[in-house]
Amino acid sequence: MAWLERLFGKREDESAALAPLWGRIVGIAREPEWYARCGVADSKEGRFDMVSLVTALVMLRMEREEALIPASARLTERFIEDMEGQLRQEGIGDPTLGKRLGDLMGALGGRIGALREALAGDEAVLVEVVSRNVSFAGASDPDGVAARLRALAATLERTSAEDLLAASIAR
Repeated sequence: MAWLERLFGKREDESAALAPLWGRIVGIAREPEWYARCGVADSKEGRFDMVSLVTALVMLRMEREEALIPASARLTERFIEDMEGQLRQEGIGDPTLGKRLGDLMGALGGRIGALREALAGDEAVLVEVVSRNVSFAGASDPDGVAARLRALAATLERTSAEDLLAASIAR
């Protein structure tokens, strides 16, 4: 394999540059307030819901700035890589892996579309999106999740392209 790299040159992992941003997205999605205060289920499903919602917000921010469009494609690659790793850890093998990844990508795409519309509307619309897209456990607070998502969206809007790519998202 090394001789192929010498012959064709080592291919740079373009999505690796977004590892800090991906780490920040996951960190925000794992903030205890989502789970302890807002009642998001601290389960595989609940954690995926929050990772996909935070990723969707970041991607919505990226799509509004031409210079960030290529980075949003690389962020999607990071999402897929992470989800593939999670599925493989659960024992999901190649025969069904593609379908499961397709389902997860569909969920992310659906959340991007739903958030795009909900953030342009009033709070009730965003609460409805949260109610449909978040797994809750016990005492749920979709209003609290919606308020935190709206606040995060506002923070992302104020975050420069350079800071976003450097994973400098103030909270």
